[in-house]
Amino acid sequence: MTRPIAYFCAEYALSDKLQIYAGGLGVLAGDYVREAGDSGLPFVAVGLYYSGGFAHKELSSAGQVVDLHDGVRPEDAGLTHVLDESGKELKVRIPIGQSIVTAKVWLYEYKSAKVYLLDTKVSENSEADQHITETLYITDKEVRLKQEIVLGIGGLRALLSMGIHPAYYHLNEGHSAFLIFELIHHEMKEHQFDFEGARAIVRDRVLFTNHTLLTAGNDVFSNDLVSLHLAKYAQEIEIPVKQLVDLGLVQQSSTFSMTILAMRSAGKINAVSKLHATKAKEIWSDHPMEPITNGVHLPTWDRIGENEMWSQHQANKKNLLNLIKEKTGNAWGENEILLGWGRRMARYKRPLALVERLKQFGEMARDKNRPIRVVFAGIAHPADTDGKELLEELQYRLSSDLSGVAVYLPHYNLELAGLMTSGCDVWINTPVVGFEACGTSGMKAALNGVLPLSTRDGWMDEVEMYGIGWGLSDNELTQNMLDTLSDQILPLYYEKNQAGVPEKWVTMMKNARELIKNEFSMSRAMRQYLEFIQFTSTE
Repeated sequence: MTRPIAYFCAEYALSDKLQIYAGGLGVLAGDYVREAGDSGLPFVAVGLYYSGGFAHKELSSAGQVVDLHDGVRPEDAGLTHVLDESGKELKVRIPIGQSIVTAKVWLYEYKSAKVYLLDTKVSENSEADQHITETLYITDKEVRLKQEIVLGIGGLRALLSMGIHPAYYHLNEGHSAFLIFELIHHEMKEHQFDFEGARAIVRDRVLFTNHTLLTAGNDVFSNDLVSLHLAKYAQEIEIPVKQLVDLGLVQQSSTFSMTILAMRSAGKINAVSKLHATKAKEIWSDHPMEPITNGVHLPTWDRIGENEMWSQHQANKKNLLNLIKEKTGNAWGENEILLGWGRRMARYKRPLALVERLKQFGEMARDKNRPIRVVFAGIAHPADTDGKELLEELQYRLSSDLSGVAVYLPHYNLELAGLMTSGCDVWINTPVVGFEACGTSGMKAALNGVLPLSTRDGWMDEVEMYGIGWGLSDNELTQNMLDTLSDQILPLYYEKNQAGVPEKWVTMMKNARELIKNEFSMSRAMRQYLEFIQFTSTE
């Protein structure tokens, strides 16, 4: 039997019903799973089942910043129990602190791809331990550490207990890096290697993908906290806890970094765009990264097809406009240009850049001959005070200066992302250059003929913008956006033939779509990954 690739990630956007993702990392992981399934690749994925979903902040219909979470019963999300040889629920045991934590395993299947999700909500655990896997990206650092121990160590134990012995292990971000310890232990036990010998073998089988250079995206814990929670585990596998902890210790500090652990232990490391790899080298000069630019799963995000592009786009736009009317009461026309911004609310993404100069933008937007409409969507982590402030500021503007011109749609999930990236006319992407590792929402939009208005960050740095969209300068961003709208975008969109079709605009839509199909699909990214690790079906 072919030994599969094992993919470890903290979040997966597998379906709208299964709220175990927070944003781009999970959406990418979901696309990766679907691409693996479509290609028939021998592939297993490992994650956690969060019974309480992802706690987040967003704007309510009443205009208040509210805290929400989207838990769902696993059976209602299409998950099934994994059973052991005796027909009982498969369970694995993981030493954490002074406890033995038990986790059961759920299965999600997509064609040949299988996703195994560990869940600590079992009767064998204490009340506190039952809640370890309840909330994605929980703010409590100790519980977050326990989650990552369950994911990495428990994840491998689950695979091995099912008789699954992967050829390679792909760590998608550092959250699952404790997998390294269990792999080393397994090699020492099975082949009588010493610690360093086992570590060398493990290096050849581990690929690590880094997704962010931002501190908030790279988990760190105190050295003492990690030592405390790994002590019983270290005793069980007969490796000194200091030897384990030293692998993730930041030099000349008392901080343990999951990213450093992954980088020191993986034989191959990749960034998710060429610019990301360049910027990463400035931070981690000892760990060069191969750029493998992200891609999107075309069947999931393509809502326009190959024929009658303009008419299909207008149909997609109508679906979005109907939702906007239902949620906000604003009835906008299909022939009014619609700009969209949708992603996590973060300062570096500059969600309000378009409307920083309200008076100037308001006059442009309310021009009866060339009206502008804008739809925003996005959520913030409960602990992100900047995100909360951005939501509050957006609401203030929507309720006053932008009334009737711009709206916010709540519950930004896979379904809404699909509606927006196919129904808008222009997709706004305004991160500070060097901060967005890749940014795939613009790929989904361009696939559907939604033209980019973007700074040259992430994947956009690799694109020749002429003929597919408009590039923005990183400085004087707001004025640059307004000038580009006034001088280039609006004249092009509102220049229509007798049938009401903006012919030059449609040509750009086709160009943007072809770019994504040819260069930024998940099938291309998957092929690059397989070449990078030199995986063949005979492994």
